[in-house]
Amino acid sequence: MKKIQIISDKNKKSVKIKNNLLKKLNKNEIDKPNLVIVIGGDGFMLQTLKKNKKSKKFFYGVNSGNYGFLMNKYSSKNIIKNLFKAKMITISPLEMTVKNNKNQTRKNLAINEVSILRQSRQAASLSISYGSKQIIKKLVSDGVLVSTPAGSTAYNLSVHGPILSLNSKKLSISPISPFRPRRWRGKIVSDKSKINIKNLNPLKRPISAVADNIEVRNAKNIHIKTNQKIKFNLLYDINRSLQKKIKLEQIRRETS
Repeated sequence: MKKIQIISDKNKKSVKIKNNLLKKLNKNEIDKPNLVIVIGGDGFMLQTLKKNKKSKKFFYGVNSGNYGFLMNKYSSKNIIKNLFKAKMITISPLEMTVKNNKNQTRKNLAINEVSILRQSRQAASLSISYGSKQIIKKLVSDGVLVSTPAGSTAYNLSVHGPILSLNSKKLSISPISPFRPRRWRGKIVSDKSKINIKNLNPLKRPISAVADNIEVRNAKNIHIKTNQKIKFNLLYDINRSLQKKIKLEQIRRETS
């Protein structure tokens, strides 16, 4: 029991699950070194992972929010068995480096996506490249989104971006309400790519850069890459793995 850490959101449902879970764990001995049980929604899980980015811990999420894509469904009856049989997947986050209009630099991690959003009523005017290759010279839109496979069924899916399998080793670059060129659907690139996004008109058309839910306003230049040095170990129930959830979303998209 001493080897297991429980981190819970503060809402009533999370606290109730935590209390129930503590009773279960007191009655059952689980030898799971470095196990952290996270009770909450996807946002709470993202927040917890980033706070523990230097740890070698294993995170088992219990959903007490709405969708809970990164979480497991709580079963009072089967929770101990599920913890014993849980399977691990490892994911690496995006690292966003932003230079603002005062030439100040900010760095943040994103597990799901980095979104570049217009900051005013004016559409954003962006150029996008990776390495020495230009992806698009000028994109006029509400913004653009760079997504990991784990985040490809979140905001990325809402802007009609592609769903990426976890082992694809790819990133998705998807426009948000493109105005010019209207037919540009985005691009899929290697997760080893270093993506550069430049605001072509920062004075008239200010933009924000958002790593999951951390916002940097008045961005001029944004550099995005996968930080392969950081590994998050997530545990999932056998019948509800993250891979299966992603495949289910792919099927839903194909049949809808």
